[in-house]
Amino acid sequence: MHEIANFILQSIGELGYGGIFFLMFLESSFFPFPSEIVMIPAGYLAFTGDMNIYLAFAFGLLGSLAGALFNYFLAIKYGRAFLVKYGDKIYFKEATLNKLENFFTSHGEISTFNGRLIPGIRQYISFPAGLAKMNIWKFSIYTSLGASIWLIVLLSLGYIIGDNQALINNNLKLITIITLISITFISLIYYFWQKRN
Repeated sequence: MHEIANFILQSIGELGYGGIFFLMFLESSFFPFPSEIVMIPAGYLAFTGDMNIYLAFAFGLLGSLAGALFNYFLAIKYGRAFLVKYGDKIYFKEATLNKLENFFTSHGEISTFNGRLIPGIRQYISFPAGLAKMNIWKFSIYTSLGASIWLIVLLSLGYIIGDNQALINNNLKLITIITLISITFISLIYYFWQKRN
């Protein structure tokens, strides 16, 4: 495990900020590449002085946004046509698509923000936003806000804990649980606020 951690650290160090951008682009697009493998080592390299933590954050955020926009435009161009044509084969009816589009029209901002913080969903939340043709500026802002929080968490873990994999795993699980509870709380506030209005 220690050798794998050293290999990842060395790879991120050699790839530099451009590598962070590219790997975070992959992570935010449909390619299932975990952001933890990129940003935690970047945080540790910032601690050792081999990277600037602000530049690591900036390139990570730009890569995340670029990957999300890639999915967004892919969904706009091909998503609806694909789902209308092949939806029945994957048990996805056009009526479901219409409901999804209507939901994102009304609640796209909170869905995008929350989605960027949920493991396993953050990569794919851009697709329904693109299908619903959510306003691109709103999409970009809420995607960036959600991605920023996650990047700060990962960079902080790398910076504070270093390359102690066991401690990182334990803290990452705890942070993920806290994040999910926070998302539930935010969603409930949003729900009751919407209901009241």
